[in-house]
Amino acid sequence: MAAQAMKGGLAILKPLLTGDAAVSRGTIVIGTVKGDLHDIGKNLVSMMMEGAGYTVVDLGPDVDAEKFVQAAKEHNADVVALSALLTTTMPAMEATIAALKEAALPVKTIIGGAPVTQAFADQISADGYSDDAPGGVQLVRTLIGK
Repeated sequence: MAAQAMKGGLAILKPLLTGDAAVSRGTIVIGTVKGDLHDIGKNLVSMMMEGAGYTVVDLGPDVDAEKFVQAAKEHNADVVALSALLTTTMPAMEATIAALKEAALPVKTIIGGAPVTQAFADQISADGYSDDAPGGVQLVRTLIGK
């Protein structure tokens, strides 16, 4: 019930957070990795990114590595943002980053979620980590310089 209430609240807040940015600062592909259905944190990050002027392609929850790669190609993404709430789905982050590197896409990768740490980001060769949505926006600004 709490998740449903949060989603309802986010629907009301989204127009206030996103504003009316006319020019995109870049494109962010975001999703919760394969096996994980949690998306409240991802949704907050998406809205904060939109509010900061980025175009956000939200793939939703339970996204496999290939879908991240396809979306990054299709939308000419600057950043791919991966979320996980379950420790059991953290290996999917590593697999997704490996797939993006194998595809030789010029994207930055960032990760976040309750069980995720900077040490884990370093271990899986993510370009960045943030423990909250405002920090994620600042991280993207730093990584792509827009």
